[in-house]
Amino acid sequence: MPTFSEIKREQWKRMTTGVRNIATGIFNFGRPAAAQVVPVTDLRVHAAFRSAFVPLPRDLIVYVPPDYDSEPDCRYPVIYLQDGQNLFDPATAFIPGKDWRADDTAEELIRRAAIEPLIMVGIYNTKDRLLEYTPTADAKKGGGKAKLYGRMLVEEIKPFIDRTYRTRPAETALGGSSLGGLVTLYLGLEYPEVFSGLAVLSPSVWWDDQYIVKRVAALASKPPMKIWLDMGTREGGMSLQDTEALRDALLKRGWVEGEDLIYSEFEGAHHEESAWAQRVGPFLKYLFPAIPGDSGMP
Repeated sequence: MPTFSEIKREQWKRMTTGVRNIATGIFNFGRPAAAQVVPVTDLRVHAAFRSAFVPLPRDLIVYVPPDYDSEPDCRYPVIYLQDGQNLFDPATAFIPGKDWRADDTAEELIRRAAIEPLIMVGIYNTKDRLLEYTPTADAKKGGGKAKLYGRMLVEEIKPFIDRTYRTRPAETALGGSSLGGLVTLYLGLEYPEVFSGLAVLSPSVWWDDQYIVKRVAALASKPPMKIWLDMGTREGGMSLQDTEALRDALLKRGWVEGEDLIYSEFEGAHHEESAWAQRVGPFLKYLFPAIPGDSGMP
């Protein structure tokens, strides 16, 4: 499978020098211009990843922390994020110009030692997004193939990333927004031995008559898992009330708010990428807290 490093278009424009290593496909860049504000990040794309479980190939885009190449003995925790095209590049985002800036946020927090260095894996969606991100079939909307999507993630994508990068396989989180938030919580509950932390942003709790609330209520026991759960106050419909019902279900199953559950309501926030971009830092700080004694990077 082809692999290469790629720098975002926005960052490219801000650079003064840059030489591409044709043999490795990695971009090695010189010093940024004085006007550079956002640190240059290392993004590596694995194009057209194919699966035996779902029919459509998809790109994987991987952020590695700033010391990844200079510290060859270090291994890192990983978070897998749905809707990969919305995470790092404003040109590929669902609404052009509005991405999560997840790499920029992680880079800045790592350099300040505000979080532990980590790897982020963005999994691009496809035209089958609704099908793959929903755990049950809805009578009107269809869907219901999240179990197969989960098998791709756990049995194919995660082993590929663990082989290709210096990961700590037992320290793996999962995240997403909207339907991506729904499938994140569903797969977290399906694979508690794989995922130790979840970032569930603005989840589509409404799906199939609040199926996910019933799934939580039906848990035989609470898995050892940290969950970040949030919703904006202006996301429409019953989204806030639905998410509060999900929070209450988690509390009844044994999660403790402020410990292994963080629930946040963001005043005035809409259902959009720019709103979720504001939450990347908070959920990274919760799921990947700073290492005591780490003084940061230059």
